[in-house]
Amino acid sequence: MVMSTTPSTPRKLKIVVIGGTGLIGSKLVAQLRQRGHEVAPASPSSGVNTVTGEGLAAAFAGAQTVVDVSNSPSFEDRAVLEFFQKATTNILAAERTAGVQHHVALSVVGTERLQAGGYFRAKLAQENLIKAGGVPYTVVRATQFFEFVPAIAQTATAGTEVRLPAALMQPMVSDDVAALLADVVPGSPRQGFVEIAGPDQIRMDELVRRLFRATNDPRRVVVDPAAGYFGGIPVDDRSLVPAAGARLGAMHFDDWLRQGGARK
Repeated sequence: MVMSTTPSTPRKLKIVVIGGTGLIGSKLVAQLRQRGHEVAPASPSSGVNTVTGEGLAAAFAGAQTVVDVSNSPSFEDRAVLEFFQKATTNILAAERTAGVQHHVALSVVGTERLQAGGYFRAKLAQENLIKAGGVPYTVVRATQFFEFVPAIAQTATAGTEVRLPAALMQPMVSDDVAALLADVVPGSPRQGFVEIAGPDQIRMDELVRRLFRATNDPRRVVVDPAAGYFGGIPVDDRSLVPAAGARLGAMHFDDWLRQGGARK
């Protein structure tokens, strides 16, 4: 008896990507289209406003899956909380009406460990709304992106010094974020979390030193345990790294620097 080796054809889905024109969203849309799915990016420029609810019903008509990779236009504590609460409430309500079968949201590894920061309090509020929202869901928590390492350095700069803790990080490039998200999105809802991260753990101070060497930045990095993360959030070696079993990207930070990633 000869067994067939013909692979089954993956199910083609209609997928809406909220924030589909941003850094992660645009890459995710391309990834999902390459895999044969019908993908509709949704953003204010396409007539979809998640804060007011405008355009959501039309965008979700016939969609099986909605992915939310949007971000707040303001990181001020009250503004970012209001954004995620209003947007997530409106998205979930529209999904329930449209019969969406899977809600996927991008969040942050260590969110519950970073509650001294207003942004992370807002992300935790978003996660809690999703868990109680009545739509089958998967929350994908990612570590910090390579592209935001310069911002970490800038927020810690005083004169010619950059004061940072030596806490472990496991950052990843945005291309890998999109690729790993694209693996999760067509799957079944997890009713829980998936963590994704880069391939290497690097201490925060060393991460910025490598960036400065690659970009000929003259600033000096000083280890300061009291400096905190992004404006003073206390961190330790567990705060910013995933648990065992995280899905890992392929791009190493040093390779990204050699390819000119920090200058793009």
